[in-house]
This record gives sequence, structure tokens and C-alpha cells, in this order.
Amino acid sequence: MAFHPEILRAYDIRGVVGRTLMPGDGLLAGQSFGTLVRQAGGGPVVVGWDGRLSSRTLAAWLVEGLVRTGCEVRLAGLGPTPMVFHAALTGGAAGAVMVTASHNPADHNGFKFLLGGRQFLDADLRRLAETAGRGRFAAGKGRAWRLPRAAAGYVECLAAELEGRPGLRVVWDTGNGAAGPVLGALAGRLPGRHTLLFAEVDGRFPNHAPDPGDPANLAALRRAVLAERADLGIAIDGDGDRIGIVDGEGVVVDADQLLALFAEDVLAARPGAAVVADVKASSALFGAVGRMGGRPVMSRTGRAYVRARMDACGAVLGGELSGHIIFADRYLAIDDALYAAMRLLRLLADGRGRTLAQRRRALPAVVHTPEFRLPVAESAKFRVVADIRRRLIRAGTRFIAIDGLRVSAADGWWLLRASNTEAALSARCEAATMDGLARVRSALDDHLRLCGVGR
Repeated sequence: MAFHPEILRAYDIRGVVGRTLMPGDGLLAGQSFGTLVRQAGGGPVVVGWDGRLSSRTLAAWLVEGLVRTGCEVRLAGLGPTPMVFHAALTGGAAGAVMVTASHNPADHNGFKFLLGGRQFLDADLRRLAETAGRGRFAAGKGRAWRLPRAAAGYVECLAAELEGRPGLRVVWDTGNGAAGPVLGALAGRLPGRHTLLFAEVDGRFPNHAPDPGDPANLAALRRAVLAERADLGIAIDGDGDRIGIVDGEGVVVDADQLLALFAEDVLAARPGAAVVADVKASSALFGAVGRMGGRPVMSRTGRAYVRARMDACGAVLGGELSGHIIFADRYLAIDDALYAAMRLLRLLADGRGRTLAQRRRALPAVVHTPEFRLPVAESAKFRVVADIRRRLIRAGTRFIAIDGLRVSAADGWWLLRASNTEAALSARCEAATMDGLARVRSALDDHLRLCGVGR
């Protein structure tokens, strides 16, 4: 018994349903994870799922596998990943599994894992895959039962952040993802005026892809913010752990800009604390954290790697350009888009009249490409990065190799890395001017062409 090798990503399982991911993989994931739980001392496992058309079937097989290993399974049901992890971390569970493919296309699905209070890293996923490959699973007579207040307890925690605060005019877009019902319950408890877009769960994602990291998916939110004369718009991804922001002028606020705003707030209470951002983040963010008196720390891309780096350096805040934001000052140190939204609304409500647009304009100005992806076969993406690395070394070019290649240039920098979640290369370029950005992008393109990769 074994998983298809292509679905074993950096720290979770993700594949195309019916092609690389089958219903039986749910059973295998449940038996393998349940075995790891039993080996770690046992305890309850919380299970939830998103709104994809395949999620309930995969969840049913997953639960069957967990029960066969003797685990007690608490069913959190349909909802966002942070709700499921919140239920596990506040309810004394040994672990949690979320059935989701996050922001990926509708025909994708997979599993995210939490064990011993932390999300899986690559070594944990290797252990899971090795357990599946051996086929020797723990055995027992577990049971599954419905967890009655997973959503309610989560909503109460979120709403508490804004108690007694002034209200704002907010437009929300959950993109037909799993966060819609929770947001519906939450919005009624928040001060201000809240307009919800695409809050109905629909695993076909008929309005736009559930990925707020792509500005094209924020078009409806931007229009609604301007039409409603709202203070801001907030987009949530398919499983509720990534956030996208539009200010009151309809301008997209990048996640690294958002991190800079949060850093100012957090460092005021925790002077000198570390703030972690992934290798894709702007140099302006790292510089701003240093000027604020914080310790800027660069991490590999990936929510689990950012969290591990935060643990290693005692950081109180971390995040990555894709929109995962992690607070470790007074929250559970999980990437939670709705909690990040509460912290942003609180910051703005307490901000002595400064709007989000005004705060954005006060940040250091740079120009950059969005993160863009170049389809490359799973078997080839690491080879391309390795080939370019060898070429850079021969040329004596400076670069950072924390995750892929972050290459310094006269005008700025460019980044190329193998995607954690797709058969693709991920890239980004930044410079001080548009002309400089064109030169940085051209340098990256030259390297890609030498490897047979085009735009």
C-alpha cells in the first residue's frame, strides 16, 4: 500500500481526484495517521472537511481508517481549516486532519495534518508515507462522534477581538469556500456594516478560483468595495487560512505590506521581538521590521516552515506572501485568515482615524511582479533550480539559498523556487523602479530560457 508519489507535497497531501488521489487514499491516510497518533501516546483526533465535491467521501474514508486504528474521532464537520485546528488545540485533542486542497482548483483535494500541537513538516509527512508503505497499522476499535460546538467556539474566539471597538464598513469574499458559513455567523456579531460576497459553499467555485493571492480573483471584491464605499475588503481562500486585502481605494494590499502593518502593532507591545517572513517577501518588509526595532528573520516558503522558524527564534508574528499570517502573541500560532482579519479590523478601529489606504501609502515604495508560476513537470522543477544555481556560482553572483534562489541584482532581486504544492516553478521580482524591474525580470528570463523554460 502506498500513496501516489506526486501527492506527497512538502508537508501535506494534495492531488487531482480520480487521477493521483483516490477515495482509498483517505482510508490509507486515516490508518497511517492514526498509527502515528497511537505511537505518540494516543488521544482524540479532530476531523473536518471543506466544500469540495469530493471532500465528504474522502473524509468518510479517512474516519474509517482512523477508527480502525483505535482512535476516537471528533467530527468538526464542514468548515475552514483554522476552525478544525482551533477545536483540536483548545479541546485537548492529540491531532487533527483537514480534508482540503486549500486554494487549488476544484478537481484537487488532499489532507492537512496537525499532531502534537503543530502542523506537519516534511519529516512528518515522510513518516506518514513510510507508515503507509509498510502497511503495518495500529489496530483497535475506535469511534466517531459529532463535535457539537466547533464552529460556535471558534466564532466566539474571533468575535472577542472586536468587543467594544468601533465598527467599520467591510466587504468580505469567501469565494464559495469553506469559511462562508462561519463568516455568516461571525459577521452578525461584529460592529460595523458587513457585506458578504459568494458566501455559499460551492465546491465548483463558480465565481472565481479560491485563491486571494492572485489579484485577478479580487476583481469582484474591488468593485464591491468601491460601490459600497467600504473601508476595506477582505478575501478568504478555499479553506480559510489565507487572506487577501483590498483597501478603501480598491488597491490590493500585498501580504508583506500587511505583515509590516501588523509588525508595527505587535512590536509596540513586544519591543525587539522577531518577525518571520518567507523568502518571497519584499526587502522593504525586512527593512521596516529592523527600523521598528524588531528582528527580521527570513524563512523558507510554506506555512509550516514559517511556523517552525518562528518557534526556533521565538517570533511573535510570521507570514508569507501567499497570505498565510501567524500570530503567536496571544493566539494559537496557526495560520488563520479570519483571525488575521479580526486583528486588522482592531488595528484600524484603534488607529486614530488613519485609514488602511493611508497606512499603505506610508509604507516604503517598491515595484514588483506578483508571484507567478511556470508549469514544469514534478520530476524536473528541482533540476531547473539546481542548474541555475550552478550557473550563478560559476558567475560569482550573490544569492540566498534558504528556499530556491533569491538572487541579488543591481536594480533589486529575483526569486525562483520549486512550488511546494504544484508541478510548477514559483517566481517573483522586485526593484525600486519600473525600468529596474524590467531588467530584473529579463535576467530571470534569460536563466529560464537556458533551461528550456519559457514564460
